[in-house]
Amino acid sequence: MPRDASCLPSNPPGLQRRAPAAHPSWPILLFIVLLAGCAGTPGPLPDQADRVVVHKSERSLELWHGETLLRSYRVALGDAPVGHKFRAGDERTPIGDYVLDWRNPHSSFYKSIHISYPNERDRATARLLGHDPGGMIMIHGQPNHIRSERVRREYATRDWTDGCIAVQDDEMDEIWRMVRDGTPIRILP
Repeated sequence: MPRDASCLPSNPPGLQRRAPAAHPSWPILLFIVLLAGCAGTPGPLPDQADRVVVHKSERSLELWHGETLLRSYRVALGDAPVGHKFRAGDERTPIGDYVLDWRNPHSSFYKSIHISYPNERDRATARLLGHDPGGMIMIHGQPNHIRSERVRREYATRDWTDGCIAVQDDEMDEIWRMVRDGTPIRILP
């Protein structure tokens, strides 16, 4: 008659039972877990802005990554800050959606990042009005020729550009580092 398995002796006679060998799988498992953390497509660094927003009426420039506001700066605008830029020499800062498309580390101002104004719509509007739309709108620091700290502080309290967006030099260093060419910028009234 067959015996139930529970009735069998735990060690058949003459056979010594060994303790199970330590399984070396934990280092392999740890390696796989650590390696998995490296997988995937690298995205922007946490302090890398994926868009810039300017609120002209608030005199602010914001750096955003997704839904997270990374930084906000007080800005100076053109001498005629209200309204959209329509022509060269109007000293207005444009309103609309553009791209930060190239940079100049040797500008007349402390570094500069170009805003892609005029876009096609801006050019068409200027054409209809019989004007040159202008261009060379930048985000930049203070004029390089100003050495006086008193004058630099004064520049920080008023609009003074020809349509550009100006920040303090140390802020420009931070923007320069956190914003890549190709980053979209939205300039709001």
